[in-house]
Amino acid sequence: MKIRKQLEEREKKFLSKHATLSMNSKGREKEEKPCDIRPCFQRDRDRILYSKSFRRLKDKTQVFLSPDGDHYRTRMTHTLEVSQNARTIAKALLLNEDLTEAIALGHDLGHTPFGHAGERALNEVNPGGFRHNEQSLRIVETLENYGKGMNLTWEVRDGILNHELNLTPATLEGKVVRLSDKIAYMHHDMDDAIRGGIMKEKDIPERLAKTIGHTNGEWLDTFIHDIIATSMDKDDITMSAEIYEAFLELREFMFANVYTNPIAKGQEGKVEEMIKILYSYYLDHIDKLPDYLKAMMDEGETKERIVCDYVSSMTDRYAVSVFEEVYIPKSWTVL
Repeated sequence: MKIRKQLEEREKKFLSKHATLSMNSKGREKEEKPCDIRPCFQRDRDRILYSKSFRRLKDKTQVFLSPDGDHYRTRMTHTLEVSQNARTIAKALLLNEDLTEAIALGHDLGHTPFGHAGERALNEVNPGGFRHNEQSLRIVETLENYGKGMNLTWEVRDGILNHELNLTPATLEGKVVRLSDKIAYMHHDMDDAIRGGIMKEKDIPERLAKTIGHTNGEWLDTFIHDIIATSMDKDDITMSAEIYEAFLELREFMFANVYTNPIAKGQEGKVEEMIKILYSYYLDHIDKLPDYLKAMMDEGETKERIVCDYVSSMTDRYAVSVFEEVYIPKSWTVL
């Protein structure tokens, strides 16, 4: 079939001169036969979507720990909203949507159970520290598929690693995801905070509301439109000076009023201690780790590294289940 080549030629014909073309990818670490239907970035998107690491995101905390309600975000719904924001921007700017979506779907694969609380705990106890963006890259390069990795293209891996605000992706598609991530979590975390009774939309300072809108839906619309208008036909992804200043001010407001709110975050101390205890437990019980992780020690990985890999991969529910199994006594019953 010639479908893949036809799609690659279509990219060349219709995408922006600043877009990353599939045919120009720097390739994979391990050479493999191209798909006859899908361009390389679409193939990467599919590999991430069908991975176990992606499925585990459905039971990992976004902001609220074990919320009592069906409509609060999880790490997976966050990822899907990042992907939607990013694809909207990429489509408008005639960038590569497949590459954009692959980066967006993979950017948070390395998050720990219980969100940033788990990340802080592992960063404190693991000698090499812990950063979820680096763990996301480690998953796609090394851990997924029982230690074989996904063998993704260089561009997708670069975007996953560099999605933090203080880092710079090499592609415009990666830069789109980098901003879309921050826009998405401010939008939906405010929505969750309002649903949880922590805040009201009217709590946003009026001077800020006059610039970006009075509702979180208006904020999302403002940010996305501004990125598209400011970045059109340019070799960069940016906001206008006024909107970027408002973006940073809203981010500071969210950290002050939501991300450190004692109602939303009151249980995080317990979570951090639990993650540290699980880490210590598996250091002393390496035999309980999966065989493919133990085999990595024979290849030079430290036990601290693979224990960190294992604990960080847990879902919220599984982490609590293991902790209860190991440390909470069961009722004695006569057989």
